[in-house]
Amino acid sequence: MASARMTLLFVGLLLFSIQVALTNEGLTSRPIRLSVVNDLSNLTPETHFTSVVQGGVLLGALRKIQETQHDFKFTVKEDPNFGLFLESVNGVAGNDNDQTYWEILSEDSGEYTRLDVGIGCYTPAENEHIVLRFSTWSK
Repeated sequence: MASARMTLLFVGLLLFSIQVALTNEGLTSRPIRLSVVNDLSNLTPETHFTSVVQGGVLLGALRKIQETQHDFKFTVKEDPNFGLFLESVNGVAGNDNDQTYWEILSEDSGEYTRLDVGIGCYTPAENEHIVLRFSTWSK
């Protein structure tokens, strides 16, 4: 009987440890800045500040902003081959016919670099400035 109690106690402690490990508690948080720029309109660029846990992806930071700031909304579309694509920001969606899309950039000292992976894979660095820019492409 004592053995069964010890086993139950051990399993309970193990489950509790797993639950704590899976939460964000204890993980290092990295601040980032996110700007939303629409090259095709006269809208004032928006800036949001948030954080992402160490090893966390940009999608998590976007969700955190969406949950805490009423003026920021976004949608994604999943491609079966390439994963998540940023589809719209604040009600503005890219369109193949208009040749428009949301470009995702990292800015450092005035230099802009296009991310080589999408929001579901990109891991922002501490204090990184991410820019979501609505733009066009040429065929």
